[in-house]
Amino acid sequence: MQSPFANLPPVVKNLLIINLVLFLPVWLFDHFSPDGWWTTHFAIYYFDSFKFKPWQIITYMFMHGGWEHIIFNMFALFSFGPILEYTMGSKRFFNFYFICGIGAIAFQMLVQAIEVHGITGGFTMPYSDLQSTYLQYGGAQAQKLFDIYNAPLVGASGAIFGVLIGFGMLYPNAELMIFFIPVPVKAKYIIPVYVLVELGLGIGQIGGDNVAHFAHLGGALLGFILIKLWHMQGPRDLYS
Repeated sequence: MQSPFANLPPVVKNLLIINLVLFLPVWLFDHFSPDGWWTTHFAIYYFDSFKFKPWQIITYMFMHGGWEHIIFNMFALFSFGPILEYTMGSKRFFNFYFICGIGAIAFQMLVQAIEVHGITGGFTMPYSDLQSTYLQYGGAQAQKLFDIYNAPLVGASGAIFGVLIGFGMLYPNAELMIFFIPVPVKAKYIIPVYVLVELGLGIGQIGGDNVAHFAHLGGALLGFILIKLWHMQGPRDLYS
C-alpha cells in the first residue's frame, strides 16, 4: 500500500509528520492536565506571563488541544498546502507558513495587551503583584487577567489560516465542497465569509469560547500581506 505522504511536497509532508509525532506526548501525558509539562513548556503564553519562553513562538504551532483540533488543521494543510507549495516553491512556502504562524501569535498578543491595558492601565504587571491585581479588579476583569496570564495557546490554526488565504488569493475560482452546503462554492466567496465569522466571534467573545480567533485573523492578515508583497499570482488557466 502506498504511503499517504508519498506524493506530498517536502515541506507539507514534514509539517504533517512533525505535528502528528509531537501531538502524541501531549495526548499521552497532558490530556487530563492543562498544566502538564509539555503544555507548560511548549504552548505559548502572554509575553508578560512568567510561563512565557521565547521558543514557544515556534513550538506552539506544533501543539494541539485534542484530536478534533489536530485533525481539522492537518486536513486543511493536507488539502490546501500542496498546491501552494508547488506554486510558491518549497523554500518560499516554508517561510510563508512560519511567518503566518508567528504573525498569528503576535496579533493575538497585541489584542491581549490592549485588553490588559484597558483593565490595568499598563501592558505588563509585576509578577509579585499578580495575585493582588486579580483581587483588586474582581469579577469578570479578574477572570480576564487570569486567563490572559495563565491560559496556554496551542495549534497551527494561525498558519493554516494564512494557507487558506493564500489559496483563496491564488486560486479564487477553485470550487470547494463545504459541510452542510450541497453545492460547490468558489474559494473567493467562502474564505472571506470564514474570515468575517472569525472576526465576529473574536469581537463577540462568547462565554465558554476558548478559541483564539484573533490568532486566526493574524495568520490570515499575514498571508494576505505576503501574497501582495511577493506579487504572486496563480496560474490563470487553472480553476477558471
